[in-house]
Amino acid sequence: MSQYTRKMTERLKQAEIRYNKHRQRNVLAEHGVHDFVVILDNLKSGYNVPKIFRSAQAFGAHSVHLVNIGPFDPAPAKGAFKYVPARFYDNFEECYQALKQQGYEFFILEPSDGIDLHKSKLPKKSAFIFGNEGLGISFEAQDYPDLRRLKIQQHGNIDSLNVSIAASVVMYQYCTEYDC
Repeated sequence: MSQYTRKMTERLKQAEIRYNKHRQRNVLAEHGVHDFVVILDNLKSGYNVPKIFRSAQAFGAHSVHLVNIGPFDPAPAKGAFKYVPARFYDNFEECYQALKQQGYEFFILEPSDGIDLHKSKLPKKSAFIFGNEGLGISFEAQDYPDLRRLKIQQHGNIDSLNVSIAASVVMYQYCTEYDC
């Protein structure tokens, strides 16, 4: 085994230890000051997931719901994974049913389809769905006819934002509507 491989193996081991420690502390996390939730659907567990937790904590999210996402290094979250309630699901249907019973309205963020975020009126109980960075959402949107589509208006040549940036923009927009 090369020195590089040993270092990477050790880093992964340390990240998993941090994840387990923070996940245990997460059971004591209290809901944020706002009613919106963030749903992370099958995201890669690298840097985006913990960065979204960091933004969720900064903007007062009620909770973050993780669909089919395994362990991740909580270090980029700067402690937020301990403070924002996390709920874990094996599939989107479980998450959808749990939040639907609580009265949430669902929004899929897509780069080119939907109502401009800044032109929409978001309900207090909004659930924002962010799909996999390369594959998109893990479910068939037509199976959920009450899902609404939102997009973030962009003017450059790139057709999408990094998922953690997009999530931050959406949370900020929600907060501007409800005096964050």
